[in-house]
Amino acid sequence: MKFDVLTLFPEMFEPIKQSIIGKAVEKKLIDIHLVNIRDFSKDKHKKVDDTPYGGGAGMVMKPDVVYEAYQSVKQDQAKVIYMSPQGKKLNQQIVEKLSKESHLIILCGHYEGIDQRVLDEIVEEEISIGDYVLTGGEIPAMVLIDSVSRYVEGVIKQDSIQEESFSNGFLEYPQYTRPEIFQGKAVPKILLSGHHENIEKWRKERSLEITKKKRPDLLKKVNEVL
Repeated sequence: MKFDVLTLFPEMFEPIKQSIIGKAVEKKLIDIHLVNIRDFSKDKHKKVDDTPYGGGAGMVMKPDVVYEAYQSVKQDQAKVIYMSPQGKKLNQQIVEKLSKESHLIILCGHYEGIDQRVLDEIVEEEISIGDYVLTGGEIPAMVLIDSVSRYVEGVIKQDSIQEESFSNGFLEYPQYTRPEIFQGKAVPKILLSGHHENIEKWRKERSLEITKKKRPDLLKKVNEVL
């Protein structure tokens, strides 16, 4: 999968090149291409924003500069996403759906936003990572890239994805590793039994218990589907 990220601050994306995502890039399972919107400004000072028509605080990113940046990576099969607090809230279903795309163009806003005319022209979907406002779309874009990349074939083992939180509608069961006793607390005996059927049953029970306690709203959604 290819990600083209249109941003004013490409240096902010260094963290996404680490760990699992970094290894996926090295293996060419995903391609993260950063496009500096400022490079497409025709202003000698590389200005990319201006005051809003009608007055108001802050500055607005200019439509022509954003459009030129988009044109530099445009392809017929690419899906254009704008990271915006006004968009659909990112969830597991959206993540899995986007992971089936071959090319995502992610537009990061800044300042007071982007001229609506270019958004109307190029954006297919707006996505938010929560009901709050950040200084720009770079951090949300990294969240989107990380969450979607995990579902690209080969990035993570399939069985790991199937058992994690939200994948089956419930939160994940608790995990344990060595040492067997820590701060006087022992690993549950069932996990040491070697009885896989009983272990699976215990994990499902704990998963349901944790979901009831932490996210009862998820159980309501599951019941509505059933």
